[in-house]
Amino acid sequence: MEPQQPYYAVIFTSLRTPDDDGYAEMAVEMEELARKQPGFLDFESARDGLGISISYWESLQDIANWKAQLDHREAQRKGIQQWYSWYKVRVCRVDREYEFNK
Repeated sequence: MEPQQPYYAVIFTSLRTPDDDGYAEMAVEMEELARKQPGFLDFESARDGLGISISYWESLQDIANWKAQLDHREAQRKGIQQWYSWYKVRVCRVDREYEFNK
């Protein structure tokens, strides 16, 4: 089922440090945890040097609740301290979507 518009996208763009200690495990854990949060809709991610992860949410309040979730806050702290050399977060409203599928 497609989400009702509008909904929201959190676009996390990042560059990693060479330190990979626990990163992959934390990434899996955070995606699994996000999927259990109220208002979560979906998640997409790609990395080829520059990483882009997009999570989709029903509301801005759902995004704020996810940002404040304690385990997620710990992952954010570790990301700043050891895993990322740079990142940017964009919160966007999705008013329309379409796709092509052959």
